[in-house]
Amino acid sequence: MTRTVQCIKLGREADGLERPPYPGELGQRIFESVSREAWQGWVQHQTMLINEYRLSTIDPKARKFIEGEMEKYFFGTGASAPDGYTPPQ
Repeated sequence: MTRTVQCIKLGREADGLERPPYPGELGQRIFESVSREAWQGWVQHQTMLINEYRLSTIDPKARKFIEGEMEKYFFGTGASAPDGYTPPQ
């Protein structure tokens, strides 16, 4: 049976994640209020951030930056693209 959540990002009820996608309190908040569809949107945004800023996911500062952007993306004002970024056509 599929679990549903009232998705904070989409503003509607949608299929939820199977388990917390990130450790700790932030992961639990995401699990409780973010849909699979919204999570996929974050994965794409995160990939763009990693590529554009040339981040290494083993660097603690980069992980902290990504975590902050994830928090903004779901629960804050929204994460933005890097200055000068133009999406591929």
